[in-house]
Amino acid sequence: MDVETQQEALDALHDDPGDLPVLRARFEHNGSPRYMLYTIKKFGFDHDHGFHLDVQLVSDELEGGVETVEAKLQEGDADLIDIDYISTARERAEGAPIVAFHPYGRTVGGLVVPGESDIEGLEDLREKRLGVVRRLDKNWILTRAACREFHGFDPDEEATPIEAGSKVGLTEMLQDGEVDGIFQFWPIVPEITETGPYREAFPVSELVQRLSGTDNKLPISTFLTSEEYFEENPQAIRGFKRAYGEAVDQLTDDDKIWETIGDELMYENDPEVIRAVRDGWRDMVVADWDEETVEGMDQLFDHLLEVAGEEAIGVDHLPEGLFRLEVPE
Repeated sequence: MDVETQQEALDALHDDPGDLPVLRARFEHNGSPRYMLYTIKKFGFDHDHGFHLDVQLVSDELEGGVETVEAKLQEGDADLIDIDYISTARERAEGAPIVAFHPYGRTVGGLVVPGESDIEGLEDLREKRLGVVRRLDKNWILTRAACREFHGFDPDEEATPIEAGSKVGLTEMLQDGEVDGIFQFWPIVPEITETGPYREAFPVSELVQRLSGTDNKLPISTFLTSEEYFEENPQAIRGFKRAYGEAVDQLTDDDKIWETIGDELMYENDPEVIRAVRDGWRDMVVADWDEETVEGMDQLFDHLLEVAGEEAIGVDHLPEGLFRLEVPE
């Protein structure tokens, strides 16, 4: 399933926006938000809630040191993306006029290793070659923090992180035997483990909960827009939040839609992979947030900063105005 084929499936659902405000969504071709965006378009949840969602899939590679979706938002070529809130804080602290207005979910990955690997947990990472998209990736930061907190070593110093630059490159690294394991993003993990001689040594989501010290499921990834779009298009922002809620309900309760998604959007249209991605998505997603949620996110950030340090995270605070729980009238 290539990018063009997936885009054709989305284009087939694109309708006339009429007089509705348009929300230009630009999301990675191998990221899990595309399942939710497809569902919104398929059931017409965007028009039901007074806006028009325009979805385009883009590369997962880096542009100027940031992910392609970030570059498109900052350059004015997108109105809606999702990235982790640590990256959002880093970019906003450097002057990017971006805001997080809704949670997406606990979008971290897992360490995937060959089936015969001796890696079982954090304590086994010393002296290993480990593939990461980039060293500022949330999976690596969380792993560094957890290793330092629970096992007294920093894998950035006692292991060898190898930057791949993209999720596709990560998988190729593993398959070519260049590394002992890769920190791959969660929707791609089943595609690897269900179809090859590989296994997931541990999910990074477990580290999130251990480091946050709470049982509440914290969103790592949030939906972003520009400050200008947020202020000038409240109808579209409110509409997206409502459409998102309907899509979450649909994807949580309806198994059939996942079969359609497997046909239209998945690289491995295998029943085992589809079920694994479906169950993983339902466990990952966060339907809404409140002040308590944001406080938990703030506490996790403080813990990461304390354990991993500003150099690893790339920012020393969550900037004022980062999270926007209320939409302007």
